[in-house]
Amino acid sequence: MNMLDKFNLNGKVAIVTGSNQGLGQGMAKGLAEAGCDIVGIDYLPNQLETKAIVEATGRKFYAIQADLINSSVEKLSEIVADAVSAFGKVDILMNNAGIIRREDSVNFTEKDWDDVMNINVKNVFFLSQAVGRYFIENKVRGKIINTASMLSFQGGIRVPSYTASKSGIKGITMLLANEWAKFGINVNAIAPGYMATANTAALRDDEKRSGEILERIPADRWGTPEDVAGTAVFLACEASSYINGFTIAVDGGWLAR
Repeated sequence: MNMLDKFNLNGKVAIVTGSNQGLGQGMAKGLAEAGCDIVGIDYLPNQLETKAIVEATGRKFYAIQADLINSSVEKLSEIVADAVSAFGKVDILMNNAGIIRREDSVNFTEKDWDDVMNINVKNVFFLSQAVGRYFIENKVRGKIINTASMLSFQGGIRVPSYTASKSGIKGITMLLANEWAKFGINVNAIAPGYMATANTAALRDDEKRSGEILERIPADRWGTPEDVAGTAVFLACEASSYINGFTIAVDGGWLAR
């Protein structure tokens, strides 16, 4: 196999959570452009925009509606079964769905803690567990890609549950790689820097805070979903088969400064 062929994802099926907008939509588009059919998981029912974007690449799109904040472990297993029923198999899981809640730590509520931890780390683990079982039982040399954060490496400000959850993502990425690499399963994570998405709208609207952030980014701009999509394709393809348990920063140089 030549090198360019190792980046080809033709015939693969990828589950992408949080696929309706932002980074999830961008990664779904990138994976489709590389050859994947996409199973999009989101709290919205039809995901018509993402469906149109994926189908414009010539690939298929199947939408599954799920409330990942409140989903049971059994529901996550049903999502995997539904995806396999739709396309006959699953090769890639892109755990992207996530939320953020901002408040001073002295005022942070239990609900804001639980909601963020449930969707950002608990359901990432149990959806990975369901897909991992499928991979192992069917001898699939699959790929699991988690969405981490700069706050997997740093403490942040006024986002205690988000920081805890994204530190957890980095940890469980390494743990699952340790357990599943022997089955030919790669588990890695992408840590986006400051991206122009809905999660950062409040920061970008704060002129002072936005200016402070941009001053530290060597690339001198906010990132975009397209900036992350290439890394997702790389971690999903054969070219990254010896990368396991690693969290790749896509941050415009933020961590280097």
